[in-house]
Amino acid sequence: MEKTKKFLLPENQLPTHWYNIQAEMPNKPLPMLHPGTKQALKAEDLYPLFAEELANQEMNQTDIWIEIPEEVREKYKIYRPTPLVRAYSLEKALDTPAHIYFKNESVSPVGSHKLNSALAQAYYCKKQGVTNITTETGAGQWGTALAFAAKIFGLELAVYMVKISYEQKPYRRSLMQTWGAQVIPSPSMSTKAGRKVITENPTYQGSLGTAISEAIELAMSTPNCKYTLGSVLSHVSLHQTVIGIEAEKQMEMAGEYPDVVIGCFGGGSNFSGISFPFMRHNINEGKKTRFVSAEPSSCPKLTRGVFQYDFGDEAGYTPLIPMYTLGHNFAPAHIHAGGLRYHGAGTIVSQLMKDGMMEAVDIEQLDSFKAGVLFAQTEGIVPAPESAHAIAAAINEAMKAKEEGVSKTILFNLSGHGLVDMAAYDQYFAGDLINYSLTDKDIADNISKISQLAH
Repeated sequence: MEKTKKFLLPENQLPTHWYNIQAEMPNKPLPMLHPGTKQALKAEDLYPLFAEELANQEMNQTDIWIEIPEEVREKYKIYRPTPLVRAYSLEKALDTPAHIYFKNESVSPVGSHKLNSALAQAYYCKKQGVTNITTETGAGQWGTALAFAAKIFGLELAVYMVKISYEQKPYRRSLMQTWGAQVIPSPSMSTKAGRKVITENPTYQGSLGTAISEAIELAMSTPNCKYTLGSVLSHVSLHQTVIGIEAEKQMEMAGEYPDVVIGCFGGGSNFSGISFPFMRHNINEGKKTRFVSAEPSSCPKLTRGVFQYDFGDEAGYTPLIPMYTLGHNFAPAHIHAGGLRYHGAGTIVSQLMKDGMMEAVDIEQLDSFKAGVLFAQTEGIVPAPESAHAIAAAINEAMKAKEEGVSKTILFNLSGHGLVDMAAYDQYFAGDLINYSLTDKDIADNISKISQLAH
């Protein structure tokens, strides 16, 4: 009998609701604080910046299930439900007793999971009568997704792209421009925040913190414009839960349940998406699934950062967010996993980490590319450098199972393909990529600059 490799849900089983883990968490996330008054934020405080429905979703800690608007579900049908795949060839190459599954989010039109939230955010902005939106993007996956979503819903989009990625990943920029977005390398001279950074450090290659500051400044100074964000915030994690909700049904089809669920980690969007629907069974039913976030060693906020209030951006325009952080002024190394070069983690994930409900591992850049190449050679898909971190963590778990002589079921999220990241693979094959190390002193010195923010 032929082994089943791919598990596909019919279109009529597309999720009708997103899962809001905040409503079921044993300890709710701490509130975000107004940067001026240091008082807990209300949804209305976010209305000037975000579409009102998104602000309401951000603060919703009571509704377990939130309905997906029919217009968004219709757009999801372009590419959802996405496949769940058993990685038999990878298992064989590793000679492991572990069963490895991956949820393949790379099949979306933009090549990543980011479209799950981009479509929702563009819809809510359009519904409110907004005409213009702004955002930032690290490696370009979020900017690409939002460019497509903005075009679908008839919105004008300006994207501040971290300068190092703007230069490293020209084809992501081209994709955004194909779908009609304006793309600006950050830091830029077009905003006060950007000019300040360039004046102080003319050769600075940018960070997500700086790009966020620029996008927020443009949104606040442009009529009928709202800001959108591709990770970190709770409403983004909410939208991404379509991944795990589908994966639950598909694992049932496979006749298995995951012992370990893995996602790469930048701000938390795809890790949340694959993990939260399974985590509810740990919370409500006493399941013992482990949840592992895989972050780069060069930006280790979960493994080596501190839990405290910090800004989500470099200029201090955002609310103060309770998060694991390396400090909002942290300047990450120029690794190719640009989507993981963010200084902090979202409030939900930070609280879950603090409560011991998930764990984190850090992955060296060369180890991530080695894992990505093995995955491409065995499963035929070239992964994005971000996703390769999750693959590396899954391989480590599979090898532990081999050493221990036990079988375990591993599920990871393949958050995107690397077909526009081949310049990074070229550098890897040429031996031009290196690992970056941070000393404890580097981290402590940076964190000391933000120690009094919430006081």
